[in-house]
Parts: sequence; structure tokens; C-alpha cells
Amino acid sequence: MPEYRYKAMTSKGQVVINKVEDASRNTLIKRLKSNELLPISIQQVGYRGKKTKANRRNMMDIDDIMRQAESANIMQGRSVSKLSTKERINLALAREEKIKNRDLIIFTQNFYLLKKANFNNIHALNTIIDSTENLSLRGVLQDILAGVEAGEYMYTTMEYYSDIFPYIYVNMIKVGEMSGSLTKSLEQAVKYLEDSDDTSSRLKKIIVPNVLQLVAIIGLLIFGVAYIIPIIEDAFAKSGSSDQLPGITIWFVNFCRGLLNVWYVPVLIILGVIAAVYVYISSPKGKYNFDYFKYKMPIFGKLLFAIDFSRFMRAMLLNLENGMRIQDSLEVSKSVVKNYVLLSIIETAINNILIGASWIEPFENSGLCSSMQTEMLKIGMQTDLPEMMRKLVEYMEIDINNLIQKVMAVLPQVVYSIVGIFLIFLVVIIVVPCIQLYMGAWMFNSVDLPAF
Repeated sequence: MPEYRYKAMTSKGQVVINKVEDASRNTLIKRLKSNELLPISIQQVGYRGKKTKANRRNMMDIDDIMRQAESANIMQGRSVSKLSTKERINLALAREEKIKNRDLIIFTQNFYLLKKANFNNIHALNTIIDSTENLSLRGVLQDILAGVEAGEYMYTTMEYYSDIFPYIYVNMIKVGEMSGSLTKSLEQAVKYLEDSDDTSSRLKKIIVPNVLQLVAIIGLLIFGVAYIIPIIEDAFAKSGSSDQLPGITIWFVNFCRGLLNVWYVPVLIILGVIAAVYVYISSPKGKYNFDYFKYKMPIFGKLLFAIDFSRFMRAMLLNLENGMRIQDSLEVSKSVVKNYVLLSIIETAINNILIGASWIEPFENSGLCSSMQTEMLKIGMQTDLPEMMRKLVEYMEIDINNLIQKVMAVLPQVVYSIVGIFLIFLVVIIVVPCIQLYMGAWMFNSVDLPAF
């Protein structure tokens, strides 16, 4: 249902500003007037589909709005506002405008530029809302603005919209607001979104075409086993030829036919394995082991840890530059980390500070950080930690770029190898029998030639 932000005046001269849902602008005007509210301005800010959350975080239901306005006849006002045919058609054609990653990047870039120009949060949000074309995003920003005007942090409202704002993004904003360095956090958030978008697009260019090829090959295998191979077998049988299909083709066909008779067994096994894995990784121990596997997995492991550790170091740097103690900086900065393994290392580092031990030691003993990273932190503790941490972040930026290049060089080879194996299998199982049938040599073996 469409959302509207309205400004209206009560009979006592008080101005009411809020957001509500209604079928159309006209029905909202009728409802406001029937409850002694004089509309001043009404603006549509979004459309809510069935799959969205039940309520906005900072938005009250129409019943609460009317109750606060001391309305005496809410239900009577509702009974008058029946939808016309035109309004029903407009409502049926209306749809929720999807918020894309690009919309989020543009919002963050604009917010960063306005904060850099010394705009306060309310002024910056109002300016961005006026220029936002996406109605759904505009409605979310209106809700964030309502929270800020009520004295809340922005990240508290963003957490409510976890389907729009990524977990890491929200916690970057949180670190910026808690440390008083929102401008720098927004700069990092822009880079995070742009890098994520660039990496995902590069991965899609590599993976999607090959996945489509793999699906096509599997489809051809299924079609060949179900339709082509039986035709070839029938041709050999009717001609009385002594030729036979290749042994691997016969084995594969028999395997598929046997599997078809007991199809429910492999399906149940697969579903059982998936359920067992899901239950295991949902437990604390399983989640920890799964996160550890992410850091140790081939190809992507080192890159994932480097990205998480670099993001954590950036958050710490922001806090340290604003005068936070190391312990407080660790406590606040850990919110940008989602991996249980790195979180446990950070918690150990905090506990080490409490007992007077080195907070760098857990990172060194983890076996995940390189000697370069831990040595730079140790030197920073003896000299100037923020300055050395700034150099560490620069070093890790170069290291991450190198790792990404290695991944992008290795990944196509792995994907091409998988597709190639399936393609060879297709040729041996289906194409070779087809060539055998086309060449026609099997016909000579089906005819008794006279002896000379």
C-alpha cells in the first residue's frame, strides 16, 4: 500500500507531521478531514508490498495518529472512504520500487559530500530526500530522518532495515557516529559499497556464463539419455547389428535408469545432508568452525580475512584518532566484524588488556595475520600507534588488491575446468554414439554378405 508523508493542522491550530499508509491521496485527504485535520501538504514517499515489514520503525499506524489527534469517529471516517474503480486500478498497478545497490551508493556519496561541507545530519538528510527519485528509498530515509529528529542515532533505524543496509555498512555508520567521525566512516562506506559492487560484477562475468553453460550441458545429458540414446539402441536392435554403444554410455544409461526408480533415496539423502549442515552451522561451535573454514578455504580464504581485518583496522584507526583508548576502540570497532573467529580474537585482545598483557598477541598467535601486520602494530605501540596503523591500512589495501588479482586469475581456470570435465563427459556419453550412428558402419554389421 502507498505511503504518504503529510502535514496537517488540528482544530486547535497545532501542526501534525507524520507518515501513514493509505489506498490513495484522495482517501487520505477524506480521512484527515473527517477527523478534523486540515491537510497542508501530502507527498507520496513509497509503496509497501506484502513482503515488507509490518510497520516502519519510526512510523505509527493510522489509528494511533487519529487517536493522538483526539479523533472521535475513526470508523465513521473509514466507512465513508470507499475506493473508486479508478483508485482500485491505480492500486493494482502500483508496485514497490526496488532499492538497488547503486541507489545506496549514490545516497552514501551524497551524504558524505554534504557532511564534508559541514551539513548537520538533519539538514543533509532533508537535502538528499528532496533529490531522491526512488520512492522506496525516500520512504526509508524519511524514517531515518524521523529517528534523528527524535534524538536517535542513524544506525539504530538502519538496523531495522537490514534487508536494505548491509550489516557491515550499518556498523561502519555506527562506528562513525560513536567516535564522532561520521564523515570518514561515510567515505569508507562508499568505498566498501563500490568495491563490493565491482567485485560482485567481476565474479558474475566469470561465473554466470559458465554456470549457464554447465546447466546447458546437464540439460543435453538428460535429453540425450532420455531421448537420443533410446533411438540409437532401437536402430541397432531393429537392424540386427552386432555394434554396441560405448561401455561408459551403457553404464551411465543404466545408472540413470536405476536412479530414476529410486529417485526419492538420493533426494532424501541430499535433503538430510543439507539439514544436518544447517543445524550444525547454526550452533555456536558449528558457526565458529564454519567461519574458520572461510578463512582457510582455497582461493578465497586469505582474501576474506584480509578484507575483514583491514575493515577492523580502519574502524580502530577512526576511534584512536578521536582520542579513544585502545580498549574502548577495540570494543567499538568489533561491530564491523561478523566472523566469529576474528571476533573471538578481538575479545581475547580486550581481555589481555584487562589483565595487563599484550593485545597484539592474540592476533599473532592466531596464525591468520602475517608477520608484517603484527610487527607494524608492535612498532606502533612503541612509537605512534595511529600513524603506524594508517600505514598498515595502506599496506593492506595493496595486499588486498594483489589477492583479488590472484583470485581473478585462478577462478576462471577452476570454473573452466569444471565445465570442461562435464563437456568431455557429454561428448563421450552422447556425441560419440551419435557420430557412430551417423557414420553408418553399424549397417554393414547387420547384413549377411554372401561368401565368395
